[in-house]
Amino acid sequence: MAELHELGLRALAAALRDGDVTPVEATAYFLARAEAHERLGAFAEVTADAARERAAALGAPPTETPPLWGVPLADKDLTAREGVPTRYGSRAFADHVPERSDPLAKVLDDAGAISLGKTSTPEFGLTGFTETRIGSPARDPWDPENGAGGSSGGAAVAVAAGLLPAAPASDGGGSIRIPAATVGVVGVKPSRGRVPAGSGLDSPGGLAVAGSIARTVDDAAMLLDVLAAGPYPYATRATGDSQISEASRVLPGQLRLGVTTTSPWEETMDIRLDPSARGALDEAVRVLAGAGHDIEDAAWRPTGYGDMFMTLWRASAARIPVPDERLDEVEPVTAWLIREGRALGAARLLEAYADATAFERATITAFDGFDAVLTPALALPPQPLGWFAQDEPELSFTRQCQYAPYSSFVNVAGLPAVTVPVLADGHPVSVQLIGRPGGEALILHLAAHLERSRGSLPWPRESEGSRTGRGNPRRRCITARLGVSDSA
Repeated sequence: MAELHELGLRALAAALRDGDVTPVEATAYFLARAEAHERLGAFAEVTADAARERAAALGAPPTETPPLWGVPLADKDLTAREGVPTRYGSRAFADHVPERSDPLAKVLDDAGAISLGKTSTPEFGLTGFTETRIGSPARDPWDPENGAGGSSGGAAVAVAAGLLPAAPASDGGGSIRIPAATVGVVGVKPSRGRVPAGSGLDSPGGLAVAGSIARTVDDAAMLLDVLAAGPYPYATRATGDSQISEASRVLPGQLRLGVTTTSPWEETMDIRLDPSARGALDEAVRVLAGAGHDIEDAAWRPTGYGDMFMTLWRASAARIPVPDERLDEVEPVTAWLIREGRALGAARLLEAYADATAFERATITAFDGFDAVLTPALALPPQPLGWFAQDEPELSFTRQCQYAPYSSFVNVAGLPAVTVPVLADGHPVSVQLIGRPGGEALILHLAAHLERSRGSLPWPRESEGSRTGRGNPRRRCITARLGVSDSA
């Protein structure tokens, strides 16, 4: 039996456009799944009434159908939406209701999407795990005793468990790719400047960009197309095809691909690669070499990275609008980062920005001989809730780097990257593909090849607890219109 959550983003959008499913039906279906799987901690806020009202207001498909017309999605709880509680994962903003929507929310509205609410995030999106004092932790649907990564942990869980067909997200140091790899879905971090409403150009160090999470490469590319088509307020823009998903289907011929397990964190930390991560990397190399691509060692030896990135991370926390006298309202990691960031002098901050620019140039130069570079997605398998030691800030930071040592440097370099599961026996294990500036289409093509070689992933055990609509006559009517069976 094919259920609505099994269709994926592109197929669901087509079903809505063709009238096989109505926005009201799709909204009701995904709201029911969100409620049934509440314990996974995917949502910080569910706006059921507002979602139903918007679905009803959409009516019948228009002649010129926007790309996401009637598709249920949700905002990450770092994206302000007018009239909807936006807490940024923090008790300090427990009662915050913005009067205006952020540009990213407006882009999704213009594309016809229906917001079901807010996906959960760690406090101010500062960490690579989603465990807060204001809400339930985001849990890995494959093993709910484990965390889901962060900071887009709720978005990744919602997609992995079929609570959303795809999810917009943001990535300032791995915040899309870490949770996507943790729960076994596809995560795309675009080039700096690619997505107008989340370009990175207005964040410290140009780190944080908006991107997409989906169960398949094609669906992630489709959502990225929508995000990249928004109004552009800056003078420059990343080069590349405007329709990324279409361009990614073009066969590129033989490519020169680099592979590396070197992390810039090795200079200051003990980074160890788990056998499962090594196995996934070896499998990706086997598949891509079998497709005729040249695979070579991408030898590079970055230096001076740790102190530079730590300075940028502190600086990004320094501007969080929580005054010093209220820092007892935020979590220990957040308070530590804010205090450290506000103590930075101008000279040190400017030095870090200069070092980041030099690192960007050096990384792009080191990878310039390759069409794309392959790395592990994570160094370690998913970890139990509490492992990231959020009450011990320095230990927490170390463990985050040891868990995901291949993520943040891509943000500093401003490059596009995609994580995709390649091993599907038990818990999925992913790899990361890094592209040239503006090279999203090529790495998505390679990721899609790995996806096809792997075959379809099963659904996590936790996502099967409630197969919404089974035995419901109205549900049988919907599945009949879609041309599928409503029997097991």
